[in-house]
Amino acid sequence: MLQKISKTNFVGHGPIAILYPGTVVSKTDTGIGSIGRIDHALIKGNTVIAMHPHVNDEILSYFRTGKAEHKDSEGFVKIIGGNTIMLMKAGRIFYHEEKIIGEGEPLEGLQIFIRPQKKDLQPQVIFLDLENLHSENKWRLLASPTNATTFQFSSQTWLFDMKISKNTQAFLPELPKSNLTALLYVFNGKVKVNGNISLEKREGLIIKNEPVTINAGEEDAELVLFITDEEAEIFKEGMYSGNKI
Repeated sequence: MLQKISKTNFVGHGPIAILYPGTVVSKTDTGIGSIGRIDHALIKGNTVIAMHPHVNDEILSYFRTGKAEHKDSEGFVKIIGGNTIMLMKAGRIFYHEEKIIGEGEPLEGLQIFIRPQKKDLQPQVIFLDLENLHSENKWRLLASPTNATTFQFSSQTWLFDMKISKNTQAFLPELPKSNLTALLYVFNGKVKVNGNISLEKREGLIIKNEPVTINAGEEDAELVLFITDEEAEIFKEGMYSGNKI
């Protein structure tokens, strides 16, 4: 199965565009397996997103430009953005605030809401400092259920990213097991999949049991790849990641 996600599948107004990926393929679940919700944010400087709660969400903050000062109910205060990304495992309940720094480059990136394996897990906040802002022409594993050197989700979920150079071809990474579902997301640039599916910024493709070839055109492209096991155990009632139907 190959199903395109277009810009019209996003909802919301203002600086945050919200994607419930399940609505592209289902009338019963707003998520796909453990992938509950993806927010593409573009927020101007000197903006404060006031302290607010999360319950039973695992939220990965993946900001490519700009910086924000993060504060939370676990006592952490840290500048995130660029090479510094963050995973908030809300569990029972968790509060955080983000203050976008400066008046120059806006904060642009993804807030990724992953469904936890179980309800009411222990809250936890983890930061990861990437060696390089981009992984050039090679998929970089950012999170998985098992790899302790990256972020670790409680559910059967994997997250990769890659910057593919212009006029370059790529394939999906080797997956940890069969019968998984992938969501390819274009964060920047344009690509063509299997020669006939054109994707540009803020578009994506749901992939299941299909071979895929990715070709960049006359410009570089930044890609994010989500992998989920739709048959694995998940909790679907998280505050933001949960099913909204």
